[in-house]
Amino acid sequence: MRPKALSGFPEFTPEGRVVEQFVLDRLRQTFELHGFASIETRAVEPLDRLAKQGEIDKEVYVVRRLHAEPGSTDDLGLHFDLTVPFARYVLENAHALQFPFRRYQIQKVWRGERPQEGRYREFTQADIDIVNVGELAAHHDVELPLVTLGAFERLHTDLGLPPVLMRVNNRKLAQGFYTGLGITDTAAVLRIIDKIDKIGPDRVTQSLISDAGLTEAEAKACVSLAQISSADESFVDEVRRLGVSNDLLDEGLALLSDVVRTARQHVPGRLVADLKIARGLDYYTGTVYETELQGFESSGSVSSGGRYDSLASDGKTTYPGVGLSIGVTRLLVPLVAKGHLQASRPVPTAVLVAVDSEDTRPEAIAVAEQLRSRGIPTEVAPRADKFGRQIRYADRRSIPFVWFGGVQGGEVKDIRTGEQSPADPAAWQPPQADLNPQVFSTWTQR
Repeated sequence: MRPKALSGFPEFTPEGRVVEQFVLDRLRQTFELHGFASIETRAVEPLDRLAKQGEIDKEVYVVRRLHAEPGSTDDLGLHFDLTVPFARYVLENAHALQFPFRRYQIQKVWRGERPQEGRYREFTQADIDIVNVGELAAHHDVELPLVTLGAFERLHTDLGLPPVLMRVNNRKLAQGFYTGLGITDTAAVLRIIDKIDKIGPDRVTQSLISDAGLTEAEAKACVSLAQISSADESFVDEVRRLGVSNDLLDEGLALLSDVVRTARQHVPGRLVADLKIARGLDYYTGTVYETELQGFESSGSVSSGGRYDSLASDGKTTYPGVGLSIGVTRLLVPLVAKGHLQASRPVPTAVLVAVDSEDTRPEAIAVAEQLRSRGIPTEVAPRADKFGRQIRYADRRSIPFVWFGGVQGGEVKDIRTGEQSPADPAAWQPPQADLNPQVFSTWTQR
């Protein structure tokens, strides 16, 4: 009986996996170009730590041993993001780290969400974070979006990936505004404002009144703030016109202005101030980011994050940080499924060495070894079949070249054109475009 697919746990075909690896390689290269070091953390964290981080506790997968002792407690859960385990990692390894510590991390995460396009129960994230001891300079809030947008720009250039738009806000701005209105439970207001795209401004206004206890005037002011958006610093004047004064508000406006101004210089058109961005996780304390793939907005944010000042603390020392996460699975699954991203072949193999007979297989293996020694992905035919069948085998696997003969007197055939010529395994080289699978986008051809 064929097993049924598990909803929310996407698996790529070999061709899709080629696309994913292509993207991951370029993300790694971009992160390392900016000096971020790679780490990997365990898949599980204590449940009490996972459950403290905002409206995510209902989505945590509990890990329990099948034959656990009666009465044992379920105290471990699969991590739902990479920031919480990273904060724990910093606390455990602070003695061995050099600060400010810059890390990137590419791993699976798990959330018990209702599966739909852009939302999965198991998915890959690629994170970058900068963390320091005691205090983290504000300029890192500007640096992180530049690195992330630079990674997306490279995918846009190299792959034809659709462009992205990053929306940025600052929680100090929002909290200062709410405090200036006389609101005490600012966290509750932030969580409700975060739903404005899902339920609309009218329902958010009603929720602020009924659930957060705001007056109608306060609720309308909060919604007015959330509807401000601009690609330049004009948002500052729009906020000032709402007539609220507060020192924390002033600080948030200055910090967000710096991010927007710098982004306009280096990645124009890719970042806007959007004051409805709140982020549902409680550990964010300053700048927050959300990023959409233009043309695929229904898939949700493909990159998000923010500043967290107290997530990593042992009671004596605090390690504030700022981070951004790219949802690799959310980014790629719709594009691969709809054929917008494709690979030139699903296998790494550039050459299939044909086998005359099982007696000559050792010679075919020798040819393959010479080609591999020079970095040419090669496999040997699984059967000493008729050459026509071996060519069809290569064609089905999208292998572009078939090698006939041995180390001496060999010939190589391009099965796409039918051209065949003498070749020496110690010197022959395929065209660069055929050496490894290439990834291309049909997006720009639409």
